[in-house]
Amino acid sequence: MKIALICTEKLPSPAVKGGAIQIMIDGIIPFLRTNHTLTVFSITDPLLPKREIIETVEFVRFPKETYEEGVSEELKRREFDLIHVFNRPGNVLHYKYAAPNSVFVLSLHNDMFSELKLGRKASLKAIESVDAITAVSKYIKQTVTVRFPQAEEKVHILYSGVDLANFPPLFSSERQQKRQELRKIYQVENKKVILFVGRLNKTKGPHLLIESLNFLVDRHPEAVLMIIGGKWFSDNTITDYVKKLHDLAENYKGHVIFTGYVPADQIPSMLLMGDVFVCSSQWHEPLARVHYEALAAGIPVITTNRGGNAEVIEQGINGIILDNYDQPVAFASAIDQVLSQPVLAGEMAEKGRKRVEAKHQFQHVAEHLEKIYLHVLAQKNLDDDQQ
Repeated sequence: MKIALICTEKLPSPAVKGGAIQIMIDGIIPFLRTNHTLTVFSITDPLLPKREIIETVEFVRFPKETYEEGVSEELKRREFDLIHVFNRPGNVLHYKYAAPNSVFVLSLHNDMFSELKLGRKASLKAIESVDAITAVSKYIKQTVTVRFPQAEEKVHILYSGVDLANFPPLFSSERQQKRQELRKIYQVENKKVILFVGRLNKTKGPHLLIESLNFLVDRHPEAVLMIIGGKWFSDNTITDYVKKLHDLAENYKGHVIFTGYVPADQIPSMLLMGDVFVCSSQWHEPLARVHYEALAAGIPVITTNRGGNAEVIEQGINGIILDNYDQPVAFASAIDQVLSQPVLAGEMAEKGRKRVEAKHQFQHVAEHLEKIYLHVLAQKNLDDDQQ
């Protein structure tokens, strides 16, 4: 099958600057390319040529300013059996016009059918124009089907995943060595490390974690909150909010470390330093991929009951889900529970790792996606035969 994977206009592919969509594409490509011919479209980047072939996969890149037009023109002059559009329902009609004979799959990584992003008429046309829709969580599926019940049969939940080769087994000497090396570099050898990983903005909630230290440091004087991330992917600009975080941290000297932006490929190693990972998202998160990474790294996860975050966490089994998502004291209580009970923390870590091994590797994602591809293509061929 000839397949086109069309990224958004936000970041390049491969994931040289991170991005959940780009990382997912990187992860599934090795499995899909064995049986299919793949072409990946993304924006240009100074680090990458406009066209290249990497291990049989073709990468075609267009400038951000003319991205949609460039992709459309390329689709017009080529033939693809299936075109997979990532997270841009508003672009589907243009691509469909350019390649009317191709099967179309749309994947949703955010609430892209919100009335604030796409009008009802355009949404209906997009839904009618695609053969299948994948959603990264039950929550994202519901954002479509509640508004458009007629889309129910087309929408499939497709959870993301990780490459376990990047995450040493729980009790391996390799894991222990990496953990010790990084903890030495960041001078947290004898600390209890609380990890936040994500963009530094208010909706991600890192300010609440800093404020939670007010309830933690007396009970856990060795606790250190490590904030991994910058304003945006590969961007360490000091915004007003980032400055506010640094000002807040002044109240807890020695208990907060800002690493700045860390490239996506280094996150698996950074996670090994942690004794607990906390996702403090305040918005309806689709399902932050860092949950999969933290589970794979073998550390307990605390997350907010917002959007799809809780879908991969089993309360008290592989982590803790917070309903009081905007209360620093709630974060402090959950963190204290993990740090004070090493046996429980170890059990959570082990069960989290086992969940990823069983359900959330990129191989699982690719296999599920391929089944969807083959199903919609077979359905199209059947419909064509009956005409």
